[in-house]
Amino acid sequence: MTQPQMHATRVTVYTKGDFALFRDAKKFWAGQPGHTFVGRVERSWRHPETRKVLYDLVELSSNRPVAGVDPAYMRLLPAMDAMYDIDTAPLSEPDTGAMTPAAVAWLRQHLVQGAATLPAQR
Repeated sequence: MTQPQMHATRVTVYTKGDFALFRDAKKFWAGQPGHTFVGRVERSWRHPETRKVLYDLVELSSNRPVAGVDPAYMRLLPAMDAMYDIDTAPLSEPDTGAMTPAAVAWLRQHLVQGAATLPAQR
């Protein structure tokens, strides 16, 4: 009989306000809908019996609180990924159709605020 392979798990520490993708493992394995969603971290705490760190989230789409989330089923959603389309927007293009809607929205908002210059492109 072969032994199951164990994969090293990376430990991510989440802080209040972080955005994370969460998968409800019970719903996922049961084939139920709504098993994966984006949440905002509200707090972390240690389970009194297992001493494992758990997280309380707020599901962004419904504002529903989700308590006692195991971080093994969470993945951090870095700001860099959310802002990539804005950071790489082709500002030299005359056609705004070449930019994503998020980049155009950010650009319009920034210009409406009366900024004389745009921030340096990264």
